[in-house]
Amino acid sequence: MNIKFREVGHRTVQARAIVEIAEDIFINEITILKEDGEIVVELPQKSFKGKNGKIYKMDIITFKDENKKTLWLHNIKIEYEKWRKNNPKVLIYENS
Repeated sequence: MNIKFREVGHRTVQARAIVEIAEDIFINEITILKEDGEIVVELPQKSFKGKNGKIYKMDIITFKDENKKTLWLHNIKIEYEKWRKNNPKVLIYENS
């Protein structure tokens, strides 16, 4: 799996991933979050407003079954952890 990560570091968002899903075909906006100390991979969703005024969300990526989705998300998480080891966060604080 070919994945590139981009540092974000805004609130719970740690990074964004771009994944090559087929040769020369990429999916953007896979979000790496840190919630309650755990790394969570969030897939992109499309949101739209229904006729009744409610906001609905639809997954952009669909998997054959839940096991395949879980494995895919787990692989992204492992690759992120490897990337993070090689690219540690640098926190800069101002003394005021």
